[in-house]
Amino acid sequence: MYVSYGIHHCVNVVTGRADWANGVLLRAVAIPGEPERLAAGPALLARCFGIDRSLDAQLLHPDRELWIAPRPSVLAALGAVDLVQTSRIGISQGQDLSWRWYWRASRSVSRRVRGDRSPAQESWSIAGM
Repeated sequence: MYVSYGIHHCVNVVTGRADWANGVLLRAVAIPGEPERLAAGPALLARCFGIDRSLDAQLLHPDRELWIAPRPSVLAALGAVDLVQTSRIGISQGQDLSWRWYWRASRSVSRRVRGDRSPAQESWSIAGM
């Protein structure tokens, strides 16, 4: 967990050892049955799930207070062809690095690549979600 601009909580999942830069910032999530932009951005995502600094350094595990659920099989079948890889946003250094991905069909993306229009409202919903 970290705080951006002194007020916004952001979820940064460390994917390796604690003393090495190897984290993933969770930028947005679509929640079935909820407004599509409810968690469309790092601070909105943290606020939506009630995540704050009290969960700093917590292990992500289903038996704990915080975890990442497995990807539904309907999404796994879509494959990488539906992912958009782009440069990072909201930072002052490393903007040229293509270390940001989003699912093209999601309407919960906080900022899309120029020319990549948000899909029609009915197209982002997947049967069974």
